[in-house]
Amino acid sequence: MWINFGPQHPAAHGVLRLILELDGETVVRLDPHIGFLHRATEKLMESKHYNQNLPFMDRLDYVSTMANEQGYAIAVEKLLNIEVPSRAKAIRVLCSELSRIANHLLNVSGTVLDAGGITPFFWMCEEREKIYELFERLCGARVHNAYLKPGGVVMDLPIGFLDDVYEFCSKLGERCDETEDLVTGNRLYYARTAGIGIVSAHEALNLGFTGPMLRSTGVKWDLRIAHPYDGYDLYDFDVPVGTFGDCYDRHLLRLCELRESIRIINQVIDTIPEGEIRNDDSKISLPLRHEMKTSMEALIHHFKLCTEGYLVPPGATYTAVECPKGELGLYMVADGTSKPYRVHLRPCSYNHLSGITVLGRRCMLADVCILIASLDIVFGDVDR
Repeated sequence: MWINFGPQHPAAHGVLRLILELDGETVVRLDPHIGFLHRATEKLMESKHYNQNLPFMDRLDYVSTMANEQGYAIAVEKLLNIEVPSRAKAIRVLCSELSRIANHLLNVSGTVLDAGGITPFFWMCEEREKIYELFERLCGARVHNAYLKPGGVVMDLPIGFLDDVYEFCSKLGERCDETEDLVTGNRLYYARTAGIGIVSAHEALNLGFTGPMLRSTGVKWDLRIAHPYDGYDLYDFDVPVGTFGDCYDRHLLRLCELRESIRIINQVIDTIPEGEIRNDDSKISLPLRHEMKTSMEALIHHFKLCTEGYLVPPGATYTAVECPKGELGLYMVADGTSKPYRVHLRPCSYNHLSGITVLGRRCMLADVCILIASLDIVFGDVDR
């Protein structure tokens, strides 16, 4: 029997349609159809200045916005061949890891919710709300931040911010312990996830999986260690890996990554340097607000940067960063103007969703929703 699973929104942040071929309740074939949300982001980015393109990155994977911004900022900095101050790098790492925590909190609790357990969802959404409050203090926006810009960050950390981040992290560990006590050893949750959506290391590599989807198969690949960026090599942390590559492994792996992110954030708080928060080239970085009120040159620079942008030398770059869902790659071609000639995004969700054809074979109809949740997909970067 052939049935439509969708088009609907099954905890996947977007409109998904799966065509299922069933033998009784067993899935024989699973074919994902996408494109219901298509927004032509890459084409739009070719008609805007480099700084104007930054908010597009927030709207791709809007569950972990700061990590996307970091990838875009590094790509433009490579084309410009500029260096970012060490304090700005530390702030970027802090924001990126907070985004990773927010992403994994939602995915872990959302997967439990799809399996029928509602309590951890309330616990973890409360913790995510605290992260959004921290982001709001940082830049004035809760979700679509546009805070990490090419050359550094928009503004410095507010007074007492690091103290509050430390307090948040110290309590988050307890929430993770409570969730593990309730869920990880729960025989019903184990029965719903163990052995479901198994993928081998060989298959994962062939399908282009990255992030937790790849590491759950036992492949230790993390760009923060393999190709460090923004000073990740200064921090001591582990990369957890799984064994079986099933939904239960991915659940455990994301919980471990949560704890590693807390560990990185605590190191950033302890070692964050003083100094500038953006590149000192006034032709690229926007001037500070107080400078604009006293300096005519700063006002002119602000006006020119906001209306015309800055010229980027001709060149091309492929820049990849380790987002919470996997590898986010940006292929960008500059032609010497203030707008990119070509932009192509390599999002992680798209590859993972296309791999569902392999993962979903021979599973039960009731397991499809759990499988989708464990993939951790957002349609903002699938239907770009």
